[in-house]
Amino acid sequence: MLLNFKNKTLVFILLIYFSSISFFKTQNSASDCFKTAADRPELYLPLLKNKNVIVAANQTSLLKSKKHLVDFLVENNIKIKSIFAPEHGFRGTADAGEHVKNGTDSKTGLPIVSLYGDNKKPKAEYLKDADIILFDIQDVGVRFYTYISTLSYIMEAAAENNVEVIVLDRPNPHDGYTDGPTMKNQWKSFVGLHNVPVVYGLTIGEYGKMVNGEQWLKNSIQAKYTLIPMLNYHKQKRYGVSDKPSPNLPNDQSIKLYPSLCFFEGTQVSVGRGTDLPFQIYGSPWTKDLQYQFTPKPTEGAKDPFLNGKLCYGENLSSYSQDLRELNLSWLLKAYQNYKNSQQDFFLKNLFFDKLAGSDELRKQIISGKSEKQIRDSWKKDLLDFEKIRQKYILYPN
Repeated sequence: MLLNFKNKTLVFILLIYFSSISFFKTQNSASDCFKTAADRPELYLPLLKNKNVIVAANQTSLLKSKKHLVDFLVENNIKIKSIFAPEHGFRGTADAGEHVKNGTDSKTGLPIVSLYGDNKKPKAEYLKDADIILFDIQDVGVRFYTYISTLSYIMEAAAENNVEVIVLDRPNPHDGYTDGPTMKNQWKSFVGLHNVPVVYGLTIGEYGKMVNGEQWLKNSIQAKYTLIPMLNYHKQKRYGVSDKPSPNLPNDQSIKLYPSLCFFEGTQVSVGRGTDLPFQIYGSPWTKDLQYQFTPKPTEGAKDPFLNGKLCYGENLSSYSQDLRELNLSWLLKAYQNYKNSQQDFFLKNLFFDKLAGSDELRKQIISGKSEKQIRDSWKKDLLDFEKIRQKYILYPN
């Protein structure tokens, strides 16, 4: 009986052990089940067969295997007419705002049409004989990041020329919440085409659905629009991106801080372009009460950085660990309050700050000494109004 008891006990322990292994395998496989749309070729390859396709892509257009989407399509005998490249170019090495020229992809020999050069909207001649534009670019979920403007112009040109748009969806690093001032019509530009808040809480595929559904394209035209969804994506989870979306957003930390720090691009304060910590530090020669020091110098993606060669005083946020689910205005207000240069205004004279903010209201609030709470309270109504629109286009669990 004693031996039998021991055997039963051993069997019981082994059952618990193997059940635990099975449980953890199930948990891990559930998390591994997430797929971007690019990794669901069974959904989009049949739509592309025997069609003339233009691919809108850049360095982030990767499958899980790290194979580039264009190479994958070529291997699968998809007829690619050309490549549309956004800001920073097809390989993603051009500076922010740098004029990008048309060219040829050295690997495939395909022509590359820049949508950040002479034309931000594709010309009709670029769409001649095309059936489909396949869009697959990693966005960061912020209004002034220009890839959503590129998508909008592609949709507009496609609608005008009877070409279908298919979007392969990717994660939004700032999904599941909305924040910031909403853009007003007077300040429309390529860093803000539509009346949405700074953080709009939609994937790029959902965003395209919204633009189409709300008839925000020119003359209220609507594109033939197909969204290929991700698998097992949740809007409150955070997923790593396939590659850095642009030269100065090199990692998750810079992407996390980007919505809060990008306002500095309209001021006399550097956000670390030309350093090893772009969008993770800020400072200027005129904020000497702040302790951290850095000097911007030319780097890849910042050939002539703002405040090039000048010693800047500011703050290092590269170790900032708080999970940001709202804009942090304290850094902007702190820099303004510490700014001591009687020769130049804190805000650039070209008022690029207003384009980033979506109106002149935020600049005027800062100048008048409004608190962060007062500024945030002023956004509430517009955010509630936008939320009613946003809810109509949410595809994934929130």
